[in-house]
Amino acid sequence: MVVAVLLGRHIFPTAGRPSESGSSPIRTLPSPTTSSRVDVLVAAKNEAAVIEQLVNNLLALRHGEEQLQLWIVDDGSVDGTGNILDRLQEQHSSLHVIHRPPGATGWKSGALNAVLPHLQGEWILVLDADAQVDPELLEHLDPLLQDSSRALQLRKAVNNADDNLLTRVQAVEMAVDALIQQGRIAHQGCGELRGNGQFIPRQVLLRCGGFNEATLTDDLDLTMRLQLHGVPIAVVWNPPVAEEAVSSIGALWRQHQRWAEGGLQRFFDYWPALLSSRLKSRLKRDVLAFFLLQYVQPLVMVGDVMGAVVGRSLPLAWPLTTMTLLFTATALRHCPTANRGPSVPSIRGFTILMTLVYVLHWSLIIPLATMRMALKPKHHIWDKTIHGDATAGA
Repeated sequence: MVVAVLLGRHIFPTAGRPSESGSSPIRTLPSPTTSSRVDVLVAAKNEAAVIEQLVNNLLALRHGEEQLQLWIVDDGSVDGTGNILDRLQEQHSSLHVIHRPPGATGWKSGALNAVLPHLQGEWILVLDADAQVDPELLEHLDPLLQDSSRALQLRKAVNNADDNLLTRVQAVEMAVDALIQQGRIAHQGCGELRGNGQFIPRQVLLRCGGFNEATLTDDLDLTMRLQLHGVPIAVVWNPPVAEEAVSSIGALWRQHQRWAEGGLQRFFDYWPALLSSRLKSRLKRDVLAFFLLQYVQPLVMVGDVMGAVVGRSLPLAWPLTTMTLLFTATALRHCPTANRGPSVPSIRGFTILMTLVYVLHWSLIIPLATMRMALKPKHHIWDKTIHGDATAGA
């Protein structure tokens, strides 16, 4: 009960009602006289189903022709992605294609690092191959891009939320995640990158050593290094970046298992630095609180249930489990649905119940990922998320 109260005091304010603007506090500057130069980076592996749609979407971005360059890495594709990109590159001078051979190391991080020596822009926008953005995105964000002292993360929206119940609850989960990220920032905690839709100052990324090719989750790893370098991350609610949610249980399980292992690995990799003076005390408290919430609490809950079953007794850690579910319900109640881009499903009644049931799958994934990491040597198996009607995996 003591742990539940202490942890709840820190995390519940982050699930509170957002400001009227619906975006996290970001210092905006006057409208710039010239636009910031932006390089858009995409690592594409076997993305023939969606890659042309992505390129057409990015070419529609409203920004000065000399201020925007598109860089797409064909990361050893075997489904014709490279041929499609070569054809499109011949038609558009702002599109640059780099081919990596099959079996090249580093996965997504290796593909992104292959582009870094060629970039000249002040900002790097990293997108997934299934991303879709508002044509006015850069015009809307240009005042924010005048301040290169922090990174930006766009809210992730789901453009196929109506496919089935699974995609619907994923759309709600992403919206709630953005709300909690904004709450953490508003209470002087840490924001986090989410891979798709992240704006990173190029010089900051170079100081941090580029993308880590020895991690499963490049975004969470980079989040940790940015925080240790004193670079905060702001979360922008509007406009969002739209992407596909996976539509089957198997694909969801593989995707979230990779996220769980990568998310936990970053704490193993950086814990000495996290305990050092490089991280401010308020950030340490926030990192600790959400480490306990995301990674320790599921272990406690599963162990508690197993102990109750074996010992034929009542669970002992019910205050912590109850607090976690109440925190999730509070965030669901306060999550705004008004937005630009794909609509957020109405969050009430049945949707709240189904989302609470859905988030319980993390209580299985986290312990299984932890057990595998504890019993086996550090290893990386990149399980690519399939987009559209693509059929080739990694």
